[in-house]
Amino acid sequence: QVLLVESGGGLVQPGDSLRLSCVASGRTFSSFVMGWFRQAPGKEREFVAAVSRSGITTSYARSVKGRFTISRDNANNTVDLQITSLKPEDTAIYYCAGDRMNRLYIQTTPAEYDYWGQGTQVTVSS
Repeated sequence: QVLLVESGGGLVQPGDSLRLSCVASGRTFSSFVMGWFRQAPGKEREFVAAVSRSGITTSYARSVKGRFTISRDNANNTVDLQITSLKPEDTAIYYCAGDRMNRLYIQTTPAEYDYWGQGTQVTVSS
């Protein structure tokens, strides 16, 4: 199995930047599409960003495009999410996820992802 562990969350002010990291156990990390999702209180879990196995192709939710950057390091089994210009509406628990299926396109629905981390809280407040 694959264990995903996120880190990097915290309490920040509007306009600040933050870098979330996710480290995966196991030797099959490079075979997964990796994604970041978030869930705010009272809301459903939503797609934020994802990166292809090679790291070349990325996908972003419209609400974060231009502010969030996803990247991966297959040598170190990590996937990062760089967040800039944070807004109060970015407040949520952020989850790292892995899709082990060999698909033609990056998936954006949580149900398509097989492995999940425990999440890291990001709170944006002045």
